[in-house]
Amino acid sequence: MSSPSTERFPVLTVETAGRFAAIALGHVGREFPNKLDHVMDGPQDALTPRALHPVFFGSYDWHSCVHGYWLLARLLRLRPDMAEAGAVRALFDEAFTPAKVAVETAYLDRPASRGFERPYGWAWLLMLAAELRRGDAPEFAGWSETLAPLAEAFADRFKAFLPKATYPVRAGAHTNTAFGLRLGMEYARAAGDAGLDALLSAKAREWYAADVDCQAWEPSGDDFLSPALVEAECMRAALPADDFAEWFGRFLPRLEARQPQTLFQPATVSDRSDGKIAHLDGLNLSRAWCWRGLAEAAPAGSALRGIGFEAARVHLDASLPHVAGDYMGEHWLASFALLALT
Repeated sequence: MSSPSTERFPVLTVETAGRFAAIALGHVGREFPNKLDHVMDGPQDALTPRALHPVFFGSYDWHSCVHGYWLLARLLRLRPDMAEAGAVRALFDEAFTPAKVAVETAYLDRPASRGFERPYGWAWLLMLAAELRRGDAPEFAGWSETLAPLAEAFADRFKAFLPKATYPVRAGAHTNTAFGLRLGMEYARAAGDAGLDALLSAKAREWYAADVDCQAWEPSGDDFLSPALVEAECMRAALPADDFAEWFGRFLPRLEARQPQTLFQPATVSDRSDGKIAHLDGLNLSRAWCWRGLAEAAPAGSALRGIGFEAARVHLDASLPHVAGDYMGEHWLASFALLALT
């Protein structure tokens, strides 16, 4: 392995892909324990996760199951030579049926489901749909077509919600709006939805363009996203390169001094069996994803390129060894590791 100061990253080997796939295959079909995001209007709504969500009933919660499927789709696309590829194909054939997707889509029509998984689950479902669109193998097209009604429903939710969303949410967890916008852009561009892309990018500029000299009061005790870095990564995707460079210089003006220091120091995880404390491994991995994205987009020889790759590698090294071991992290962390690695 290279030193943290180099721009070389670990590659997604077939062995790593197989390891991550085995982790996800072990939880996307595990119904319990389960933490539902489910508002009940009466006793008739007291249903099991599998009855409510015949596709995404596993992985402790709906959004983790969705990005577990995203992980499997991405691994199958990038490393179809992994030993687990056949098991992934069989799972997708069994899960992605018109009848099951129709139940998932109909769930959104309930008045009580208006705020269901907003915006984190919305964004991850769109990321999954984008990944299926990218696959060259014939089966990807079939899965993508089957999932399309659910993806379009969530795209429509973004289109209805964002015009009336006056303020961003800057928390370091599920409600973070910059993360939702950033992942939504992946789908909009993969699907050729120019209207959604324009809306997401415009909202990013409205919410974040005036931000200067970020103080980065993080991490909080259960962050898995860096409010500072995910905002920067969102703006990198939303702005032309020259406009982003100008914005970023105002946003983190003390980058070369590696300030704010907290953005360069991995979070300490004291108890990986505690679901909230285990979020901090996710923070390290999502910071690695952000720093790497920012560095790769920077001009060769720039301060951001060298410093960003170094920070990405340090954060990746801190938590990559801990993506499995306790179910509180195991049901989701590999997805964030894969973001950083690819």
